[in-house]
Amino acid sequence: MSLWIKICGSTSLEDARLAGEAGADAVGFVFAPSPRRVTTAQVASIVPHLPAAVEKIGVFVNAGLDEIYTTVRVCGLTGVQLHSEAGPGVPGRLRERLGRGLRILRVVHFGDGAAEQIGQHMRNRDVDGVLVDSRTPTAVGGTGVTFDWAGASAIFSRNAEARKRLIAAGGLRPENVAEAILTLQPWGVDVASGVESEPGKKDPEKLRTFVAKARAAAQQ
Repeated sequence: MSLWIKICGSTSLEDARLAGEAGADAVGFVFAPSPRRVTTAQVASIVPHLPAAVEKIGVFVNAGLDEIYTTVRVCGLTGVQLHSEAGPGVPGRLRERLGRGLRILRVVHFGDGAAEQIGQHMRNRDVDGVLVDSRTPTAVGGTGVTFDWAGASAIFSRNAEARKRLIAAGGLRPENVAEAILTLQPWGVDVASGVESEPGKKDPEKLRTFVAKARAAAQQ
C-alpha cells in the first residue's frame, strides 16, 4: 500500500490546490485556536474547487458533536481529525449521522500512556486511523517538534499489520521526513509547519520537496 500524505493547516484555495498538485492525498483545515485557524465559510468556499480525489479533513479540538456534524456537512468534508477530549463514543455517533464514507482519525500525543491510548483507538471499529503527534505546553498540534521516533518504532511495528492505520506527525519537514518513514514505517505522514513560509502560508518548494522525499522513502 502506498504512503498516505496529508498537508495540514491549509488556509487558502491556493495552498490547498498546491497540496493536491504536489501529489498529497489529503488537505487539513484547522477549526480550532491556531495561527492556521479557518472558518466554516472559508472552507466551504475552498472545497468545491478541489479535486474529488483529494481528501478534505477537518481538524477539531474539544469540539461538540453538533459543531463537528454541521461543519462536515456545510464544508463538504470527507474526514475528521479528533483531538483531546472527544469521548470514545463520538466516532460512533458521527458514523450514525454521516455514514461509513467519513474518514475518522484520532490523535494520540506520544509519551506516557501513548501505547495504551493507541490500543484503545485500534479496538474502536469506528476509528479509521490514529495520528501520533508531539505536544508542547501551548499547542496540541502544528508544534514543529518531533517526538521520539526510536522510542515509538516498537509501537508502530507492533501495529503494522493491524486494520487501523498509524500516521506520523509532529515536526516533520523535507529534511527529516525520509528518516521518520524509514524509522517508523507508518501508513501515513502529516505535516503543517514544516512546509510553511510563515504560519498559515505554505511554501511551494518545501511542500513539493516534502511530498517527493516522502514518496521516495516509502519506496525503499
